[in-house]
Amino acid sequence: MTTTQDARPDSSARTPPGSRAGAGTSRSGPAPSIGGRAVALVSASWRPVGVLLLLFAGWWFVAWRELVPAYLVPAPGAVWDTMVADWAMLLEHTWVTTVETVIGFLLAAVIGVATAVLLVYSKTAEKSLYPLILFAQVIPKIAIAPILVVWFGFGMTPKIILAVLIAFFPVVVSAVAGLRSVDPELLELSATMGASRWKTFRKIRFPGALPQLMSGLKVAVTLAVVGAVVGEFVGADRGLGYVLLLASGNLDAPLLFADLILMSLIGVVLFLLVELAERLLIPWHASRRGNLALASS
Repeated sequence: MTTTQDARPDSSARTPPGSRAGAGTSRSGPAPSIGGRAVALVSASWRPVGVLLLLFAGWWFVAWRELVPAYLVPAPGAVWDTMVADWAMLLEHTWVTTVETVIGFLLAAVIGVATAVLLVYSKTAEKSLYPLILFAQVIPKIAIAPILVVWFGFGMTPKIILAVLIAFFPVVVSAVAGLRSVDPELLELSATMGASRWKTFRKIRFPGALPQLMSGLKVAVTLAVVGAVVGEFVGADRGLGYVLLLASGNLDAPLLFADLILMSLIGVVLFLLVELAERLLIPWHASRRGNLALASS
């Protein structure tokens, strides 16, 4: 007589020794090749590149037909000539603004995540600090910049502090939301298994908060550029904000446009670096799989 247990297929014949059960179902297929990744990258980037080319063509047409005076909207060729002629000066000031932005962003990220952890783990800190953080956020940062210049002088310090102040809030909000969005059942299971708070944070809370935290960091890195430039507006002798003031005072439209383009490039490059970090840190998240699907469509 054959029992039910004997009728079941032998799982050892299907699963190699040392492999995890169900491991084959976690992947939808083989890893994409280098050629496949290149095709996906081109498929994902041709639309924004096309829009950028259309905007450039519109700019060129307006300058070519002289629909707007040249001292207001210079021709793309004039802007390019200015960038080539003054590349050494522009490179020096671009480097200053980039350093201020990166340092301010990194400080905002570290302080913001630490503050978020404190707010999540301490109700007293949340009730005491969160209203103050919100109050500090609604204060116009352009009003704080002159005070920082008076306190710290015309060096990099006030620009870095202003970049931290502007980039700090989105990091805190996104980190708090991410840390609180972790499945409570996982936390209960971790406590039942006897895991310490630090191990629970390192293994469960922080990885689960990464998707929302990375979204906040992408917002913060672009705001850090704004903070550095605003600080240079108020008081500086270096940086792209300083060059922008000089170009405006001299009605040098080509230099003004070249300066704006370089500011935008700083923000775009830093945003892409944070996006790359997100791809490396959370390749398992549904948002990353969704981006791959959109790229291949």
